[in-house]
Amino acid sequence: MIPKAITETITLQDGREISIETGKYAKQADGSVIVRMGDTMLLATVVANKEANEGVDFLPLTVDYREKFYAGGRIPGNFFRREAKPSDDEVLTMRLVDRVLRPMFPEDFHAEVQVMISLISYDEKVMPEALAGLAASAAIAITDIPFTLISEARVIRLNGELMINPSREQLEQADIDIMVGASKESVVMVEGEMEEISEREMLDAIQFAHEEIKKQIEAQERLAEKVGKSFPKREYSHENHDEEIREKVWNFGYQKYYDIAKHPSDKHERNDKFEAIVEEFLAQYEEDEEELARVTPFVKTYFHDVQKEAVRQLILEEGIRLDGRDPKTIRPIWTEVDILPGAHGSSVFTRGETQALAALTLGSSRDANLVDGVVLNHEERFFLHYNFPPFSTGEARPLRGTSRREIGHGNLAQRALTKMIPEDNPYVIRLVSEVLESNGSSSMATVCAGTLALMDAGIPIKKPVSGIAMGLITDTKSGKWTVLSDILGDEDHLGDMDFKVTGTKDGITACQMDIKVQGLSMEIMEKALEQAREGRLHILDKLTETLATPRPNLKPNAPKIALMEIPKEFIGAVIGPGGKIIQELQKETDTVIVLTEEENFGRVEINGVNQEKIDQVIARIKQIAFVPEVGATYDAVVKSIKPFGAFVEISKGIEGLVHISEIEHKRLEKVEDALGINDKIQVKFLGYDDKKKMKLSRKALLPKPERTEKPKRNDHQSPNE
Repeated sequence: MIPKAITETITLQDGREISIETGKYAKQADGSVIVRMGDTMLLATVVANKEANEGVDFLPLTVDYREKFYAGGRIPGNFFRREAKPSDDEVLTMRLVDRVLRPMFPEDFHAEVQVMISLISYDEKVMPEALAGLAASAAIAITDIPFTLISEARVIRLNGELMINPSREQLEQADIDIMVGASKESVVMVEGEMEEISEREMLDAIQFAHEEIKKQIEAQERLAEKVGKSFPKREYSHENHDEEIREKVWNFGYQKYYDIAKHPSDKHERNDKFEAIVEEFLAQYEEDEEELARVTPFVKTYFHDVQKEAVRQLILEEGIRLDGRDPKTIRPIWTEVDILPGAHGSSVFTRGETQALAALTLGSSRDANLVDGVVLNHEERFFLHYNFPPFSTGEARPLRGTSRREIGHGNLAQRALTKMIPEDNPYVIRLVSEVLESNGSSSMATVCAGTLALMDAGIPIKKPVSGIAMGLITDTKSGKWTVLSDILGDEDHLGDMDFKVTGTKDGITACQMDIKVQGLSMEIMEKALEQAREGRLHILDKLTETLATPRPNLKPNAPKIALMEIPKEFIGAVIGPGGKIIQELQKETDTVIVLTEEENFGRVEINGVNQEKIDQVIARIKQIAFVPEVGATYDAVVKSIKPFGAFVEISKGIEGLVHISEIEHKRLEKVEDALGINDKIQVKFLGYDDKKKMKLSRKALLPKPERTEKPKRNDHQSPNE
């Protein structure tokens, strides 16, 4: 007997519907739902252990999102013909969901939680990532797992109108594209890209998304009531505390932490001083092993809490930050360009203890980044890779491939710069950011270094872009709050917000916001955006002091690209049998030739360093794909002579007939009277005859002889006179 599904429906402003269904599939999971919009369907499941693992003092949450190729009626293109490791786009969706879910669990809940989301059917009119957060939250909503419900909405602006959950076609035409995650009470996460919009326009889009999200959360609440098993929430006890030890730690450490924080120091010096306080506290119990064993398990947690509170109160009460700055001041900045002779563009951007080295490489269309997925299947002509090695934070740890964080930070920087690349740019551009030092906002340093590297390479970007990370300190008891510009790593860790904003002098191009406290007001967000604009413009001034505009020319070692079009029927001739002709041409000239077939012609891209060799390729292709132009003049060589005319070669392998009547203005008895084999002449192309053969004329280019008039005869004269 087929179980009966329990469903709930959400109706969007434009009449489209989203359905949430549970009770039929994956019933051994704690919670499972199918979210459907159009023909796009997501299966989301959640399982949470009853108890926390020994020694775990955090939430071990795993969010996994996978796009099944069968969802779009496709077979994977890899060797094994099965879904392999997640693509960058899948990882980015995982991060979007994780960043909204994580702060919604209770702080003292440490049981392992696994959320799995699968795209099982794809409709190109509905982008699945817009539904992933809703699916994950709905799966948790119908369980007894303690959690504050959330949802996500993808907001675009199209022709001046805001809308959510767009199609791919609508997305490509929009000037705002942001993903917003929120609870009923407040916004938790924002990420997206824009075409130089104002701070007010961004806030309007966020508020619009939040109103739609509230409706989606209400639908989850109705579904949970129908299911019934989500009430009451499970009881758990994942933390043990000792209030006596907590008080001792507080009394011992608070003022010491406050004093250290008040006197500026660099990151490593400051951390050493903080750790020394812990060691000093434990030293009191060295002679009492039993008491030391009782105290030690709590020390790390309690001292962290004391440090956090001391740093936050110093900022709120005195406006002093760990490095001595006030809330609005940006750290000292220095920059360099043209530092890597082997790269096609390079720069270093240093802000305080954060440093990024950007290296740019130019390539041909053959070097484009191939994105092969269910939803996205295209070529990227501009892409950015972000590397965060352990030495950048003074650590020694194993290297295990590219992390989710590196993919996310690289994507943010790429989106910040993409809109500034000219549409007619002929190159594929790979930009790599090597983070050499990190103490806060290396992704924004990547944006700044990337701007300089692009200009150093001679890419005519529309405008320079800079980026800044904003922070927030709040105190619910006193109601005080302070927005921080250009946050340190510690301020990110100990603070309540990480809000990254990038843009030009005229507006915002990308943003990423994570909020760690509930109930953030629009007033605070507005203040953060305005303060970010001031900081962004300050950093932009520093960039343009180093390099104000893109260099007029590419570097000497940079590849040069020539583009040409040939008639469609000559594509095979240029390639040659088995690719022989084009391969030999590339080898002879040390170039890369890419030939693609468009609707009515062949597009040829020639990539090389030596312009003379590129010109050789162009000349050779013109010979192969030669199409004479009616009325044009061509240098020709006589190849053979017939009684009716001469066959001449006007391009390599292209011969045509100059009829005997078209050789000279006077009448010739035989061709040899005017031409010989291998004679070089000029001919004019007159078109084609009825048999589609070329008509060439030498006579048309020769000056006409003057006419000599015969003497007029006198009528009175006899014919013999």
